[in-house]
Amino acid sequence: MAETIDDVIDVLSGIVSDARRDADRVGYFAALYRQVTVEIRAGIRDGLFDDGPRMDRFDAVFGNRYFDARDAWRRERGGPRCWREAFGLLADPDAVIVQHLLLGVSAHINLDLAVTAARIAPGEEIHGLRRDFLLINDILARVLLAVQRAVGEVSPYLWLLDEFGGRTDERLLDFSIRRSRQEAWHNAVLLAGQGEAEREVTAGLLDVRAGVLARLVARPGGLVRPALALIRSGEEDDVPKVIAHLDRAMAAAG
Repeated sequence: MAETIDDVIDVLSGIVSDARRDADRVGYFAALYRQVTVEIRAGIRDGLFDDGPRMDRFDAVFGNRYFDARDAWRRERGGPRCWREAFGLLADPDAVIVQHLLLGVSAHINLDLAVTAARIAPGEEIHGLRRDFLLINDILARVLLAVQRAVGEVSPYLWLLDEFGGRTDERLLDFSIRRSRQEAWHNAVLLAGQGEAEREVTAGLLDVRAGVLARLVARPGGLVRPALALIRSGEEDDVPKVIAHLDRAMAAAG
């Protein structure tokens, strides 16, 4: 279990390394997540946040929710609904890279973020967390821009999603994430004001909603399905190569 942000980065680095060795698509989201976490750590060290030690604890609790969900899936195909959708798609050779990224990002933001914020800052303390919570949007935007470019280099037909009526990776990885983080803040305030039993019920409802959103990403309908098939036909098939490419996104942008 991670106790600091350094621990989170170490565990994520291990997941990325193992995924490259095993050609495991879990490394796609892990590579994105590792880079976001590295940028947050840099922000803490540079004094970006009002309360750096609190953000260090926040990141550890947040990271452990991902690690716990991954462990539950590997043990018994268990864990939160939204994470089961994400991990369940890893073995699907027809899924496109951006689906794996979106499923991980969606589960972590639409469920884990609010739960973590309420745990770190319960009750009235939650209001003092708001500025630091929202600062993460800027870090996410910077990392996601780099990752979008990296995805486009290994998935050259991704623009077809826009042509066929779906949202492009840029819109989905920017606007939707910002909107989801806004909703996560409102949910965090709600959870922070609840008792333990009520909080557990609310978290379960958030997971149901996040699971529905995940299914829409994992198994879209309409014209998006043939678009995804065309996108997949042009994608790089070498999983370790894709992981390594995504994991270098920030350095390449640098």
